[in-house]
Amino acid sequence: MTKRSKRYMALQEKVDAEKSYSPQEAVDLLKEVCNVKFDETVEIHLRTGADPRHADQLVRGVTILPYGLGKQVRVLVFANGEAAELARQAGADYVGEDDLIQQIEGGWTEFDVGLAVPDVMSKIGRLGRVLGRRGLMPNPRTGLPRIIEEANKGRLEYRMDRTAIIHSPVGKISFPQSQLLGNTASVVDAVVKSRPAAVKGAYIRSAYLSSSMGPSVKLDLTSLLALKPDA
Repeated sequence: MTKRSKRYMALQEKVDAEKSYSPQEAVDLLKEVCNVKFDETVEIHLRTGADPRHADQLVRGVTILPYGLGKQVRVLVFANGEAAELARQAGADYVGEDDLIQQIEGGWTEFDVGLAVPDVMSKIGRLGRVLGRRGLMPNPRTGLPRIIEEANKGRLEYRMDRTAIIHSPVGKISFPQSQLLGNTASVVDAVVKSRPAAVKGAYIRSAYLSSSMGPSVKLDLTSLLALKPDA
């Protein structure tokens, strides 16, 4: 069992473990208990009723966070020729092929979003052992300029893990309540729309909001699902 610090335990006492908080209450509580010197990331954790053992129940998708993640997004693109030039013009931070592959095999992973054109996927397959566990392994993409633009605006890819839980950042603790709620609504709305037809019964079983160094706060599902994404 993970041993918690005295600081963490003191913060946890301010959270009623028996209560389900509205998203508004949860955000306010996270801000109240934040006492570290850096801008913590706020995350939502959704436990689904999907069965990760079945391919037809896997949940994954993409959404755009209207208020971004509160940090500069570093975009890497595996591409060559004309596609590489288009990626550079669209604002990608790192563009290349064999040179980037060698850097990553050497342990370099200083980027946030990985993209690749289909014709280089055969070369980067071996990077899965490095990038897979960090969630940075790219899928083959077309329409790179649009995707790069979306990444810089707050494009977020989410996927269910092996325990049927989706973990997703929704911003920084310094964000106003309205922005954290707007980002949260976008993630939840996208996940609900991604419900596989094969999932039976309740889809979202529980939800928690947490910050990097703080305790998690259980969310009231009715209030959470009632949030509307910002237009």
